[in-house]
Amino acid sequence: MSEIGTKDNPWKLKTPPNTSEYQMYKDTKDGKEIIVCVVGSTTLLYDARCLNDLHAMLTAHGDWMDLGGTDEQKEAKLGTVEAWGRDTTNPVGGWYGLKKGLRGRFGVYVPPLMEALGLAEATHEPKNNKMRAI
Repeated sequence: MSEIGTKDNPWKLKTPPNTSEYQMYKDTKDGKEIIVCVVGSTTLLYDARCLNDLHAMLTAHGDWMDLGGTDEQKEAKLGTVEAWGRDTTNPVGGWYGLKKGLRGRFGVYVPPLMEALGLAEATHEPKNNKMRAI
């Protein structure tokens, strides 16, 4: 079997409430390392550096942080992982999501990957989930 996290052997994940399944894998686009997130027939793209950047931010934060996942078209709740993933003060100066119209949901799809990689832990309640660095 090939290395996990590739297109041929993606990470098989579930959203924080453990209600929906999706897959993620690393790839390269335009010379940049990306994370491809496949949810049903929808494909989202995230800048791969979000993993290290989010881990560093959560480590500095030092406590649980609300995920706050929402679509790009909706305002993200301040102080959440989602808001940080689109804030102009984060290390990339804005969105980690790379596909216009589908740049949101950072706080839904990235935290389970962080957990699978051993970088963070998350709660798995029906609503209002949180995460922290480990």
